[in-house]
Amino acid sequence: MLEKRLAVVTGAARGIGRAIVLELLSQGRAVAGLDINAKQLTELEKVVKDAGFSVTTKCVDITNTEQLTEILESLAKEHGGIGIHVNNAGITRDRLMMQMDDEDFDKVMAVNLRAAFVASRVVLRSMVRNKFGRVISISSVAAVMGQAGSANYAASKAGLIGMTKSIVREVAKKNITANCIAPGFIVTDMTDVLPDAVKEAAKQIIPAKRLGYPEDVAKAVAFLASDEAGYITGQVLCVDGGMAM
Repeated sequence: MLEKRLAVVTGAARGIGRAIVLELLSQGRAVAGLDINAKQLTELEKVVKDAGFSVTTKCVDITNTEQLTEILESLAKEHGGIGIHVNNAGITRDRLMMQMDDEDFDKVMAVNLRAAFVASRVVLRSMVRNKFGRVISISSVAAVMGQAGSANYAASKAGLIGMTKSIVREVAKKNITANCIAPGFIVTDMTDVLPDAVKEAAKQIIPAKRLGYPEDVAKAVAFLASDEAGYITGQVLCVDGGMAM
């Protein structure tokens, strides 16, 4: 039953994460949103309430293994398991590789990849017990194409793809799927600050000739979380207007 399959979304307070939360709620899911920003979580709660839904929110530093593990285990216990988990949280620390320091690299890997590993490790235990699960990780076209000035980000997002395929090898027979979504140039707070010239240049290399929106990604997440996607696993779905084909 949908109501028994708690969906957990990391990086839930804004952008793609917020769109995913709203989309899953609209499908009748129970949703828990995790984020490090308490103020933005409060804003998420208001947006969700205004839309006629309710959401559980948890303020957490996902790079704190003990804290993240405790919260996820508590949610699983409270809801009888976690049925859907979306590794969405991510940061950038862009710099040319020759200028990138260890801290820039390590921080991005800690948030984008290591935390996703920790979270997936916890939720998979719940999913194996319940013999149902959907693990969906938000990768990037940067993982597929590479991206100048973002070696750390591209590596972390490529790591999600390798981890996802490994999850499939381990638990597919338990009625658990794992997939990645690789968004292209999506309109978010991070991209809003870019100069118009940069945005226009991006459109020129996208066959669809437009930028994407968080809702485009959220719809793909909702499909991969559904029963209809039960035989789709180990895949990377590019939501990018054809950018990485």
